[in-house]
Amino acid sequence: MKRAITLSEKDNVAVALEEILEGEDVEVTIGGGKIILKALNNIPFGHKISLRRIRRGEKIIKYGEPIGEAVTDIEQGEHVHVHNIKSIFV
Repeated sequence: MKRAITLSEKDNVAVALEEILEGEDVEVTIGGGKIILKALNNIPFGHKISLRRIRRGEKIIKYGEPIGEAVTDIEQGEHVHVHNIKSIFV
């Protein structure tokens, strides 16, 4: 099983600790617990995976802080990167 981690219980994305292939199960550490997701896409090492459905316009939360905004709906287990988020920093 592949692994990903969050740094805050507020996060709605996790960071891949290794390359994850589409269809693989991913164990995500959140605080003191863990959840299992199925990857909907290939996710490179260090990239983000969605922990839940994120609607278009909703903030992407990483490290407990907003880092971007979804430009499309993002499903649980989907790769989160420049193709579906925009920076909130100018």
